Formats: sequence, C-alpha cells, structure tokens
Amino acid sequence: MIKVTVWNEGRHEKSHAEVAKVYPHGIHSAIAEGLTEAGFKKVRTATLDDPEHGLTTEVLADTDVLIWWGHMAHGEVKDEIVERVHQRVLEGMGLIVLHSGHHSKIFKKLMGTTCNLIWREADENERLWIVEPGHPIAEGLPKYIDLPKEEMYGEIFDIPTPDALVMISWFKGGEVFRSGCCFQRGQGHVFYFRPGHETYPTYYSPVIRKVIANAAKWAAPVHGPKIELLNAKPLEKLG
Repeated sequence: MIKVTVWNEGRHEKSHAEVAKVYPHGIHSAIAEGLTEAGFKKVRTATLDDPEHGLTTEVLADTDVLIWWGHMAHGEVKDEIVERVHQRVLEGMGLIVLHSGHHSKIFKKLMGTTCNLIWREADENERLWIVEPGHPIAEGLPKYIDLPKEEMYGEIFDIPTPDALVMISWFKGGEVFRSGCCFQRGQGHVFYFRPGHETYPTYYSPVIRKVIANAAKWAAPVHGPKIELLNAKPLEKLG
C-alpha cells in the first residue's frame, strides 16, 4: 500500500479570489482527491502554514511518495525541512514536483542547477506529447494530452539531462518544453511534471490525474538490498 503525502503552499487559495474559485479547498485537496479516485488508500495533505510545514520527521517516515506544489513562497520553506525531505529522498522516498515547484528549494537542491526557464501567461493551448510510451508513467495514456488553457513554460530549462523523458510539451505560441522528467537521486525516484498553473482547473482533468497516479506508483520505494557504506570485509580469501 503506497502512502502518499500531498504538499502545497496553500497561499494562492487564501490571497487570490480567482484561485480560490477554481480550488476552493486548495490545490492539495484536488490532487489528493484524484489519487483517492485512483485507488490510493493512504493519502494525507500538508501545507506551508502547518507546524513544521506539515512535514515532521514522523510524517516523512510514514510517506512513500511526496507530491510538491509551490510558487509564491519558496523562500519561506525552512532549510531544515528541505534537508529532512532531501535525506528521505536519498533513502528511497519518491518525490513528484509539480509545475512551479521547479523553483522549490528541494528540487533545486536535488538537481544542483538554477532550474530556470522562460514563461508566459496567455491562456494558450498546451499539447503534451508522450515520447516514451513504454515508460510506467505513460501507462494507459493517449498519444498526447491537450490542455485548452495553461501557462507556458519554455526551453531552455536549466536542469540536468533527465534519466528518462516521458513527455514534451508544445504551446500555441511556438515554444516546447521537457514536461515529464524522471531522475534518480540516491535510492529515490524524482518526477517533474509541468502542468498545473493555479488559475486553471488542470488538477481536475482525469488524464492529468492519471499521470500523477502513475507517477506515484513509479516513484514508490523499491525495497532492494540494504546499502551499507562502510569498511567492507572481503567475500573471498585474499592473498
């Protein structure tokens, strides 16, 4: 049973009426609802203003996959919480970073780059092409996903070359973007998924919910051999 924690700043919904109209119970609630509909039995939510941002040692120890949405308050995330999440990813916890979470402290720490990009808000069509149809995250998806209105993100996206690139976006204005990027850091799987601007109902879309559910299954920990980094005794007789 995969245990998922959906983390969201929860600030736009409180300060912007346009966002509150789209996500009256918060972006985190919409994402969690989609996971529950997909059959996930253990889904909790947390926000920036919760004690310890809702990401206590106990919560993270009980989390298989952490989903992260942030935008206007990246700098308010405490460094000690970032370090706590980072350590859990290295230990095997999956991390799914959504949309403007590309500038979150945790994603930049894991990537080791600025994670900068170009952007534009112009209500334009986004078409996400599935370019790795054999990947687990692409399970059950169509050849492409059309979103009638989204914020544009465009290349160059300053990230390391992904271990796998599942999706590429095209925008009506002409730009393209690596929108579904897989990485491994330590024992943890990391997936960056681009769509999800706060003023659009993207996280209610059944196909977007399908992508996130697939990604949560892919990112769940793999319980392989125990890693022990120490002075090792030889398995065979030496000399």
